[in-house]
Amino acid sequence: MPWQTRTLQALRALNRDNVQAKLRSGPMIPNSVLRVMSDANAGLAYLTLLYLSWLAKQLMPDTAEKEWLDRYGNIWLGGRKPANFASGTALLTGIALTLVPAGTLYTVQVGSKTIAVQTTQAVTLGGAPTPAPIAALTPGQTLLTAAAVLNLASVVPGLSGTATIAVLSDGAPAETDDELRVRVLDRIREPPMGGDAFDYVQWALSFPGVTRAWCAPQEMGIGTITVRFMMDQKNAGPLTIDGAGRGHGGGFPEDADVANVLAFMSNLRPVSIKDFFVEPPLPAPLNCTISDLSQSDANTQAAINASIAAMLAAKAAPSSSLNGVLIPPTTIYSAWVSDAILNTPDVDYFDLTMADFVMPNNGSMAVLGNVTYT
Repeated sequence: MPWQTRTLQALRALNRDNVQAKLRSGPMIPNSVLRVMSDANAGLAYLTLLYLSWLAKQLMPDTAEKEWLDRYGNIWLGGRKPANFASGTALLTGIALTLVPAGTLYTVQVGSKTIAVQTTQAVTLGGAPTPAPIAALTPGQTLLTAAAVLNLASVVPGLSGTATIAVLSDGAPAETDDELRVRVLDRIREPPMGGDAFDYVQWALSFPGVTRAWCAPQEMGIGTITVRFMMDQKNAGPLTIDGAGRGHGGGFPEDADVANVLAFMSNLRPVSIKDFFVEPPLPAPLNCTISDLSQSDANTQAAINASIAAMLAAKAAPSSSLNGVLIPPTTIYSAWVSDAILNTPDVDYFDLTMADFVMPNNGSMAVLGNVTYT
């Protein structure tokens, strides 16, 4: 039978009965010294039991609160993943040959939040817009995108008052309690094995900004390891797919992210691996048609799209490992899509037109494509 902490009222009654039994006295008179002492003792016992109940939760990582969870993270993983800084390139304009010093400050308004960025290297303006490396002054997600206009914070002679972001790799927020808890529990359940497939996944997930990762042993041949990962918060934003099939936005890593993760994991992996690859997943758009929907308005359609996207985020995966054996990328079954639609509020019935979606290659991962409503 699980332990249940008694209420204060129950403890007071229990303590009164205990005192009466020990002293063999009659009923206690209200506000008598004996009754006050008995109730005070019960109150102290109640505080002690409350503390023990709270402490019992902290002693287990699956129920621990922030400070204790951080301690588990420090013991098992080396700490919580910190927030990192957005960085990229801005195009500066002004009078040719103007020297723009490093640390030149710009600001931009994103909703109700003011984001400050600065140049990280001195540049000399040319006749055309001049690229300059920039970085945010505070860590975390900025939600800035390419083509955003930056406003010069203080006058620099010869420099225009605005600049335009050309390329930006957004920052990632610090690891949440739930994300850290999952990593701690995975570390306890799956202890390091000197470089098995699960170790590679855990190494990738320990890099700031990485939210999902997969390891595909021997995908590129005997003795090879391939790791793919996602950055759902750092690279959030509308998904676009270039001519090479690479995803930009939508959580897909950019080239700089891949290089950073590769360098990070190269210091952790066993040296005995023949070839080690870190690659981005390739987005494979899932398209479907929904007809005869019980309630087909804009809000319901948006909710359905969100429900399908959430299902894909939970189930879709490129080639990965199961018990050390290479398995193909996840096929998205029409039944999964149907369940996601049916779980949307205000949806009672519909007709879904799509076949089971098989990934075209090992690196592919399903993402939401075009949902047509008829």
